[in-house]
Amino acid sequence: MPDFIKKLSGLSLPSWMNAGEPEKLLKAARVWWAKVYGWITFPLTRFDPLTCPEPFLNLMAYDRDITRFSKEPLSLFRLRVAYAFINARDAGSVAGFIAIFERLGIGYVELLERQPEIDWDVITVRVSDGQLAANPDLMLQIIRQYGRTCRRYQFEVLTSQKLFISAGWEGGEYVCYQGGNSPRGEVKPGEYLCFPARLENQTNASFGAKI
Repeated sequence: MPDFIKKLSGLSLPSWMNAGEPEKLLKAARVWWAKVYGWITFPLTRFDPLTCPEPFLNLMAYDRDITRFSKEPLSLFRLRVAYAFINARDAGSVAGFIAIFERLGIGYVELLERQPEIDWDVITVRVSDGQLAANPDLMLQIIRQYGRTCRRYQFEVLTSQKLFISAGWEGGEYVCYQGGNSPRGEVKPGEYLCFPARLENQTNASFGAKI
């Protein structure tokens, strides 16, 4: 509520006048000056893209070079018109391009330039699969309108999954004999034979893991 309307609502009369004709006059004054305030501020409300009627919004969109794409929600169209100037200013830098996505509700994205084994003019836009699925037309419109000249853009989709790993334990013993000294005598000299110790000395070697 504007401050002027709050002040009107807060007006009060002394206790000895707060009845009868003076009270009626105060109520009439509140209604009258509220209307006058509305008349004065009427033009200002028509220049706010977030609240103005749709016909005025279309005029501002034309003036700011914003075209409404097919099936674009009105709330998103209002945001694009409201941020048209600041988005055009920020389009030239990586940080500014990322800020455009954040202002229009897409969320955080990453821009990767001059990646190994990729043509130098290709810029990779890294987003999550949910972002791309929810805003495909908007992303294309942003790149078409604010993308750099002589640059190609490609999307790289990241899918996040939760991974749970539990700690485990492992115990055991191995014995390594040289082939010539092996008690079994089955290996040629110079070779090595490895086997669990329990096969030879019946130790209680054990192994265990949990993932």
